[in-house]
Amino acid sequence: MQRVESEIARLIQEIDYDEVTHLFNMLSGGKRLRAKLVLKIAPEHESAPKLAAIIELIHAASLLHDDVIDESLTRRGVASVNATDGSKTAVMLGDVLYSKAFTELVDFDKDIAKVIAASVTALSKGEMMDVKMADTFNSDEKKYLDMLYLKTATLIEAASIASALLIGADSQKYGTYGRNLGLSFQIIDDILDITSDAATLGKPAMNDFVEGKCTLPYIHLYHALGEEDKVRLQNAHAKKLEAAEENWIKEMMQKHQCIEQSFALAQKLSNEAMLAVEDDKALVEILETMIKRSY
Repeated sequence: MQRVESEIARLIQEIDYDEVTHLFNMLSGGKRLRAKLVLKIAPEHESAPKLAAIIELIHAASLLHDDVIDESLTRRGVASVNATDGSKTAVMLGDVLYSKAFTELVDFDKDIAKVIAASVTALSKGEMMDVKMADTFNSDEKKYLDMLYLKTATLIEAASIASALLIGADSQKYGTYGRNLGLSFQIIDDILDITSDAATLGKPAMNDFVEGKCTLPYIHLYHALGEEDKVRLQNAHAKKLEAAEENWIKEMMQKHQCIEQSFALAQKLSNEAMLAVEDDKALVEILETMIKRSY
């Protein structure tokens, strides 16, 4: 990971603009999940740290744009770039990171470059779908999971496939692993948005619903409620929740086991991912750590 961080720093320095360096250094690196996957799958390949760095730049760019779209003032517990320097700067910084990533990506084999580039198209499409879906209350689980795959899982899937291609391994099984890891990881995040407090999350609790996002627990809750309560849930959608409404939603979720249902799907996806790479203890360990996050 030290080599990955060095590669990231080198790529940022090559942009040769102090403002970009300053703003990028303000960003929290996060879990570096995608970089860790590259290093776990292709630990000995000399180009793995650079590939990991490129993927992390892409991920950082997508988060910058995501924060602007969601008007999020914090990211990982610290002020977002759009909060400190404005949305225009955040968008432009994201564009710079995307562009630099693609510039470096052309040094890789065509198939590797193509799978990463295609995933960026997919995640951008997923972001558009997410914004559109927030306009109205969505109760369609398949529609939600399709969006989740595009917006969140595709880059993790692509990182896994690209790493396998780098070492001539079975890209299909690693793709299955990456896709399911991405989906289950996000479902756990959706759960934590409801069950954790603001201090733990680094943002207000139940913020997804306030922003208009109907994540899996809300979809399960909708289908469990009677007609009158369905209307009540819909009326609370995309609005600042009063304490009474927030408590009612949590009580209803507990009553109908909506969190448990959502976790069951995350566990199922995780188990499928483990089967795909059952001989790789390091990758299995990532899944086990992810699925055990407290909720």
